[in-house]
Amino acid sequence: MKNASKSLDAEVISVFIYSKLTEELLSHFSNLKFIATRSTGFDHIDLDTCVKNQILVSNVPYYGENTIAEHTFGLILALSRNIHKSYIRTTRNDFSIEGLKGFDLKKKTLGVVGAGRIGLHVIRVAKAFGMDVLAYDVKKDQFLADVLGFTYVSLEDLLAQSDIISLHVPYNTHTHHLINKDNIRLIKKGAILINTARGGIVDTEALLEALDQGILSGAGLDVLEGEELILEDKRMVYDPSDLETMTNLVKDHILLSKDNVVFTPHIAFYSQEALERIIDTTIENIAAFCLGSKLNVVKFSTT
Repeated sequence: MKNASKSLDAEVISVFIYSKLTEELLSHFSNLKFIATRSTGFDHIDLDTCVKNQILVSNVPYYGENTIAEHTFGLILALSRNIHKSYIRTTRNDFSIEGLKGFDLKKKTLGVVGAGRIGLHVIRVAKAFGMDVLAYDVKKDQFLADVLGFTYVSLEDLLAQSDIISLHVPYNTHTHHLINKDNIRLIKKGAILINTARGGIVDTEALLEALDQGILSGAGLDVLEGEELILEDKRMVYDPSDLETMTNLVKDHILLSKDNVVFTPHIAFYSQEALERIIDTTIENIAAFCLGSKLNVVKFSTT
């Protein structure tokens, strides 16, 4: 309890995405001035409360462009060459190859939703595979599009034309269920969906229906909607007031039982090199604050 009391007196705290800094929790910190999150995303922090209480928030904006891009292609290849299906089959002592014919990535179209730093690295890798690339982003950089050889299109056109769709947008009110029941039906029949961003970007029920109806031939997921309720020891935290999230968790378990769904437990960022970059940048952020400066401070609006 003594240690807990000292923690609540802290002026600076450092958290990761699984630490939810709600308005109620933040109200217990009497002297808090600075939050250093060891992540790029900051949707786990109540930013309105931070603004109200003049609490600065810093993040690690760049640490895993190549790390997450490499993991993205790990998921793509696991599906395009039926590596996951093959593994499951061989664990049952079945070494037949019927139904395991894959497809080449060369000349296929990759649709990148979110052409920020991670998305752009995914595009670079895709071009090395000889893929055509479409991108959707609210901010366009035509110079980079010309240099890297990709084309900006609307989200609807991207869904309709892409053989593989990869999500790389932050999670916020604008991207919640960005892929949903209305637009998932626009997806080119037999396409693959990859999500290494945040689970809430995809409506789980829509994803299940798309897989069941053959709209999607497979999905590679590093994130799940409602995954914040699954603790490291794999126990689910039951909150009867949040039945919607619990329902999504049940649907997630249905997803994971499908042999055309490849799932990794939110580890796209998890390489030795990326972790070192996260630690180094977080230390720099805290040191800058302690010296009266600002480094990697999150700019956000409460409107």
